[in-house]
Amino acid sequence: MRQAVETYFREMNMVHGTGSGTGETSFYPPLVNLLNALGASLRPRVDAISQLRNTGSGLPDIGLFTHEQRSALEEGDAIISVPPSRGVLEVKPLRDDVVAIVRTEQVTRYVERYGQVLVTNYRDFLMVDRDSSDEIRLSERLAIAPDERAFWREARDPHGYANEVGDQLAEFLHRLLVRQVSLTKPEDVALLLASYARDMRVRLERQKLDDLAALREALESSLGISFRGEDGDHFFRSTVVQTLFYGMFSAWVLQKRDIGRRAADQPFDWRTAGYNLRVPAIQTLFHEFTGPGAVRQLGLTDVLDWTGEMLNRIDAGPFFARFAEDHAVQYFYEPFLEAFDPELRKQLGVWYTPHEIVTYMVERVDTVLREELGVARGLADDNVYVLDPCTGTGSYLVGVLKRIHQTLRDEGADALTANDLKEAVKHRLFGFELLPAPFVVAHLQLGLALQELGAPLQSGTNERPAIYLTNALTGWDLSQANTTAQLRAHNLLGDLERERNAAGEIKRDRPILVVIGNPPYNGYAKIGIDEERDLSDAYRSAKRTRQPQGQGLNDLYVRFFRMAERRIVEQTGRGVVCYISNYSWLDGLSFPAMRERYLDVFDRIWIDNLNGDRYKTGKVTPEGRPDPSMFSTGQNREGIQVGTAISLLVRREAHDGTATVNYRSLWGTTKPQQLLDSVAGVETTPYETVEPAPALGFPFAPMQQSADYL
Repeated sequence: MRQAVETYFREMNMVHGTGSGTGETSFYPPLVNLLNALGASLRPRVDAISQLRNTGSGLPDIGLFTHEQRSALEEGDAIISVPPSRGVLEVKPLRDDVVAIVRTEQVTRYVERYGQVLVTNYRDFLMVDRDSSDEIRLSERLAIAPDERAFWREARDPHGYANEVGDQLAEFLHRLLVRQVSLTKPEDVALLLASYARDMRVRLERQKLDDLAALREALESSLGISFRGEDGDHFFRSTVVQTLFYGMFSAWVLQKRDIGRRAADQPFDWRTAGYNLRVPAIQTLFHEFTGPGAVRQLGLTDVLDWTGEMLNRIDAGPFFARFAEDHAVQYFYEPFLEAFDPELRKQLGVWYTPHEIVTYMVERVDTVLREELGVARGLADDNVYVLDPCTGTGSYLVGVLKRIHQTLRDEGADALTANDLKEAVKHRLFGFELLPAPFVVAHLQLGLALQELGAPLQSGTNERPAIYLTNALTGWDLSQANTTAQLRAHNLLGDLERERNAAGEIKRDRPILVVIGNPPYNGYAKIGIDEERDLSDAYRSAKRTRQPQGQGLNDLYVRFFRMAERRIVEQTGRGVVCYISNYSWLDGLSFPAMRERYLDVFDRIWIDNLNGDRYKTGKVTPEGRPDPSMFSTGQNREGIQVGTAISLLVRREAHDGTATVNYRSLWGTTKPQQLLDSVAGVETTPYETVEPAPALGFPFAPMQQSADYL
């Protein structure tokens, strides 16, 4: 999109350089070309048309038509019978003032007739439309130059000018082109949220964050991370923006889904949104970010206003129908972060876990609890404490909740079922998350899941899911005193302190029996986590096999394995670890001591090798057919580059010291269905029991495919 803006500046310069153009109409082509370049990426495509056939007095300068409408115009229909569905533009010379233009009777007539008008002088862009009371209002505005002279001075360097303002201008015009579309699809809302979020991030990048210094220091102390240096500044700004936008979105959802209350029918107002957020830590972060001083001084008010207006345009009925039906909560965060900050998303390893993987892992854990550990009711047992240490948007905890609900139904659900589900979410299904934005979404998703199961959390109470904003890799056996003192010094009203202490109590005192999840594969090293780095030391020295080589033990997922192993083996004494992760630990040269240790401390090990590796196999099966990543979805067709495996490790209370290893390798495009088939009792690729040999990795059976899935 930035390239289209650069072309706009270059073409404006060409017209200006002739010295013979008029102040207004001669510059139509560059603006029309810019709008068409942006509109070409939309579905349906949007075309800008100027100098229309049948034009006459009172017609707008430029109309925005869908591709189908343009076809009708080309067949000779009058513009009055084919009104531009995406609004119109009123264009004036660069010297004119857009606010003065807006006050004209002509613009008022356009708003009444077309619903939306963009008034512009090529350097200042102002949307005019109607508010919820049907009154004409000034809406979004973007000025890329304060006056005509400044515009031409900057436009002499089209490339440099586009680098400076191109993203903002393209985002602004893109929102114009889709503004009149009915918002019913969660993915459309996510992309618009990301558009406004990028605008806010640009504003924050142009100024210092002194007004948020106390909050920054408090988050560093609470989470054990450091937002230092250029990368740390970027990460903190992204954290601020994401928390604001997902706080707003969550508050909007909770308001609209609060069935039976008058608030559900009221317009959404971001200024009071924090009161809809049940978790004190989320409320505190949101209020700190949106406090009047910070918002005004940081220049964020108008962006928040525009976002609030967008949320009020959502057609809630169709939206929520798709929101539940399409697993939209899970899909919602990843597309947002991909559109908002794709590089950060890659560094953080934020990937949506497909529901087939979640369902399979939850069902397998439920089975081994019953068959290997003698827990007859599986995950539904009141003494089974479950932890997802990298909970993200909460998919695994929702999966566990649904498995518990199914067990209760099978047992004969009664009037106490709703209470049992709510108690499980509040007191024994634990989630830890380091990033505030997915933390907000996870609370939202668990709350909605409870509502759908007939066990809603009560508004105006302290009821909340047991998901905590914390670093899952630290605080398991260390005193909280130093951090507590630091948080008090930062006057954050104790909410972050209480959040960390509650998480610390779970880490140290709860007899966690199940650790499940999808740990991040690579660490975002720039945020400087300290205490966790020694977690992999236990895997750096082997007793009976060759010593580790290379740097593989530095991968972040290894620390999550060690945290889970220590929790189950050394603290609870029995239990289950079930992760989907990078599969490099199965045969890599860095991991013989890790494999040796697991053979020593666990009793049963199941490995589902899901392949899909770009580097080892080129994402191709042994027969040369496609072998995509398990994380390849409709929203993210590429998936991830490394191969993955589901590891299920079981420790019995009467540990005998010798693990049995069961291995299978799944290939091809039907791997998700193969997983679902296996939990349904249709086993097309059975496990093979293999003889442990940690020096070479678990000795895999020949990489064969089941004929049923060729």
